[in-house]
Amino acid sequence: MSTKKKDYYELLGVSKDAAPEEIKKAFKKMAMKYHPDRTGGDKAAEEKFKESKEAYDVLSDPQKRSAYDQFGHAGVNQSAGGFGGGGFNFDDIFGGDVSDIFAEVFGGGRGGRKQRSGSRAQAGADLQYQLSLTLEEAVRGATKSIHFSKFVKCPECNGSGAKKGSKPIKCPDCDGVGQIRMQQGFFSVQQTCPNCRGRGEIIKEYCTKCHGQGRVQQPKTLSIKVPEGVDQGDRIRLSGEGEEGLHGGPTGDLYVDIHVQAHSIFTRRGNDLVCDIPISFVLAALGGEIEIPTLNGKVKLKIPEETQSGKVLRVRGKGAKSPRSPSHGDILCQVSVETPIKLNKKQKALLEEFEQSLQEDKVDHSPQRASWLHQAKKFFENLAT
Repeated sequence: MSTKKKDYYELLGVSKDAAPEEIKKAFKKMAMKYHPDRTGGDKAAEEKFKESKEAYDVLSDPQKRSAYDQFGHAGVNQSAGGFGGGGFNFDDIFGGDVSDIFAEVFGGGRGGRKQRSGSRAQAGADLQYQLSLTLEEAVRGATKSIHFSKFVKCPECNGSGAKKGSKPIKCPDCDGVGQIRMQQGFFSVQQTCPNCRGRGEIIKEYCTKCHGQGRVQQPKTLSIKVPEGVDQGDRIRLSGEGEEGLHGGPTGDLYVDIHVQAHSIFTRRGNDLVCDIPISFVLAALGGEIEIPTLNGKVKLKIPEETQSGKVLRVRGKGAKSPRSPSHGDILCQVSVETPIKLNKKQKALLEEFEQSLQEDKVDHSPQRASWLHQAKKFFENLAT
């Protein structure tokens, strides 16, 4: 049975605006208290250690922390490693910052294995926005304002992550390169600099507003011009309107997904607009004209005499258009012949008289009925054989 995951900040006992150094210090304290090598196989302590390690893995990484702050546990793909019995090998199980903390907690280095995961420039995340439009707005085009929240460059430190009045300095370990070369026996291995994590520079004092991330979340309002003819499922890309990148990385994009609301009269099918039109059986029999709505006013629709239910009448050029095509579709009117209801005695008598006159006439007034009767007769003959 699955259990609800605990809040990472609560697990480490820090506030949501805690600086990276506070988070590191909190995990160090947890590791000293609950590490399996110190608790003698206590399962409860082991579980607490695994939870705190998982929390630290996320909150110590600016990108993962940003995703977690915005979307919670669903925003990160993180799981704690398992622990076997007997001896515990940090290097086999953990890497990066955690190994460094273990070295500080339990003493001693780890040979040539001390290495942190690099955090070079990273592109900002792309964002998605669901924009709901009426059919009229989708067909004609519109200008819409959208409101959302995103990460932008920190105005306090201008994206540097350093405290106001200070600035990052060149990393003395790698001389600003971001990589160091380590000798392991006969082999020379190039690794991400553990001091600056590949950035080539280090921050002595973190910005109090963004806590060293170089970006903060803020509300944003954009005016979007929706082109004429967009349809359900279309997507508008706004380049550079996504989230600010990390460590000078490029800004992401904003994708606006179009949702078209259901209309009371029309259904869109490609560039055509489809509607059902009920007419009286007198109009269907004798023909005539009726007014029908379009998205740009009314037009006259001619009803041919002897029109049957289900017939589709076309009004050319009054439908929608695609942003990729200059031509408009049509309005397709599917006719539905209505049977009159709530007739009085006189009206019923007139209909009976009308029906009698049809029967006395030798002309076939119901071609579909004759065809159906013929098919029914063949069906019953096949059943009898």
